[in-house]
Amino acid sequence: MTTVVAGILEKDGKILACRRRADQDHAGLWEFPGGKLEAGENPAEALRRELREELSIEASIGDELERYEFAYPGRKPILLIFLRVASWQGQPDYQQFAEARWETPQGLTELPFLEGDIAFNRRLASGP
Repeated sequence: MTTVVAGILEKDGKILACRRRADQDHAGLWEFPGGKLEAGENPAEALRRELREELSIEASIGDELERYEFAYPGRKPILLIFLRVASWQGQPDYQQFAEARWETPQGLTELPFLEGDIAFNRRLASGP
């Protein structure tokens, strides 16, 4: 099963959301920065690498917030793991995305997110 990690970066009560470019699968949809685990990586290592590649930041990975399996229509299920990003160094560079914005947890539910992230966003918006 493919494992995908998603980084939850929080600043001033808002969470970073990024919109996919037109040349990517699921073009125009919003997501959290992250990506697939590579051979030999654990989730924290994979997320640290993905954040370096996607945002040009060096991150300290915090707690796992949630994990679940999700299957997009016509595809094999994936395991989604959402990890809090405890801190980071550097100014995020958003060039890998069509757009990026800092949103409140409630605001995330109003963006057209990847289908696999919607359940997580709803729980995040409902609070602890």
